[in-house]
Amino acid sequence: MTLRISILSLLVLLALATPAHAQWRTSAEPAPLDLSSYPRADLRIDSGEKKHRFDVWIADTPERQRQGLMWVRDLPADQGMLFINDSARLSYFWMKNTYIPLDMIFVDGRGKIVAIFANVPPLTLDPVGPDVPVKAILELRGGEAAKRGIKPGDRLRHAAFGNAR
Repeated sequence: MTLRISILSLLVLLALATPAHAQWRTSAEPAPLDLSSYPRADLRIDSGEKKHRFDVWIADTPERQRQGLMWVRDLPADQGMLFINDSARLSYFWMKNTYIPLDMIFVDGRGKIVAIFANVPPLTLDPVGPDVPVKAILELRGGEAAKRGIKPGDRLRHAAFGNAR
C-alpha cells in the first residue's frame, strides 16, 4: 500500500511540475524536419521600381509542406518559405505550432500576387487564404510585406512561374 501511494504521489508531482503549455508529440506525429534539408532558392518580388530579394526554403514535398515554418522561433527579414502547388488550387494555411507572426502571400500561376494576409498571429488554427486558386504561397516574417511596400498585383520572379529572370 505504501509503495502504491508513493508511486501515485510521484505521478502527481510530475504532473504538477510539467508546464501547462508543454506540447507532447504523439507517436503518430512525425519528428520535425530540419530546415537545412529543404532546398533553397533565390526569389525576387518586383514591386513597381523596387526589386526585393529573398532567400527561401522550398516546401516541395507533402512532408515539408505539412511542416512549413512550424517550430521556427525567428525569421530574418530576407528569408522565407515558398510552397508550390502542382497546379493552381484553393489553398488555406493555419499557424499550428508556428511561433512567429507571418505574412502569407498568395500567388497565381503567372507569379502575380493575388492576396496578402499580413501578420497572421502565431499558434492560431483559423485557416487563411483567398477564395481564388493559387499556384504558390510565400511566407515572410510578419510585417515584412508592408515594410517593403509589397502589395497585390506585384510579381514574384522564380522558376515556378517561368519568369526567374
